[in-house]
This record gives sequence, C-alpha cells and structure tokens, in this order.
Amino acid sequence: MPPVSAKLPSAPRFAYDTGGVRSLLVNEDIVRGMIAGSPYAKLLGIELEHVGLDEVRLRLPFRNDVTTIADVVHGGALSSLIDTAATAAAWSGASLDGTPRGTTIALTVNFLAAARGQDVVATGRVIRRGRSIVYCEVDVTAPDGTSCARALITYKLG
Repeated sequence: MPPVSAKLPSAPRFAYDTGGVRSLLVNEDIVRGMIAGSPYAKLLGIELEHVGLDEVRLRLPFRNDVTTIADVVHGGALSSLIDTAATAAAWSGASLDGTPRGTTIALTVNFLAAARGQDVVATGRVIRRGRSIVYCEVDVTAPDGTSCARALITYKLG
C-alpha cells in the first residue's frame, strides 16, 4: 500500500466518558476516507464494516475479478485486504500531530485455507503501539467461520 500522507489537525482529539476518563477519539474519517476509500481499495471492492480504537473490520466481496483458479480468491487480493486492514487499524488510534504519514514496513501472511466463492472478512487489531512503530495482526475469515489467513504486519507512522 502506498504511504499515507495528509494535512490534518495538529492536536490529538480526546473525548471524556461519563466517568471523566479521557480517551483518544478514533480517527474514523481517516480510515474511512483515505484508507478504505483509497483508489486501490475501491478497485478491489473493499468495504469498511467497523472501525474502533485500534481495531477495524473490512470485507472483500467475492467476484470473479479477484480469483485465480475457478472460485478461489487470489492470495494477492487477500494480502491487499490484510495490508489495508492493518493500515486502517494503525491509523485508527494514531496521533495526528504535524503532517502524519506512514507505510507498511513488514508483512507476513500465512494462508490457512482457500477462500472459495464467498466474501471474506479481515479483522485488523493493533497488538502493540510504539512512538512510530505499530504492530498489527489480521485474521481473515469466511462467513462460515473458516480461517483463511493470518498475518503479522509492522507499520511505521511518521
């Protein structure tokens, strides 16, 4: 996925729950518009189902354009879905100080079962967030619960 870069507000946004606990607001506008709404994600047909703090869920609808042999979804399409989910998860809780930018610096995918003739859903989660390096995991499942792929992604912000 190409680096993400944009002019954004300079201060992190915070919210307070009813108990007065301060928490970082989810960057849903960035995830929805710049990542899930990017030209490449649109080309693949990726749909954003959920965005929360450090977690997202994206769907890749099945269509013949993303297959390799018969009704098997191409591993490259799954890898693109995984990279997009990790990028979205990393940005969902990122600080928006300065001019934020970022890029995937490592992507390891284990394909567990073929995704055959049906939509797949990628759930991306931040498992550790440093100052600039974010470690994410992504699980890809079919609607019947079959685990199709699992990935570990390292993303650099800034």
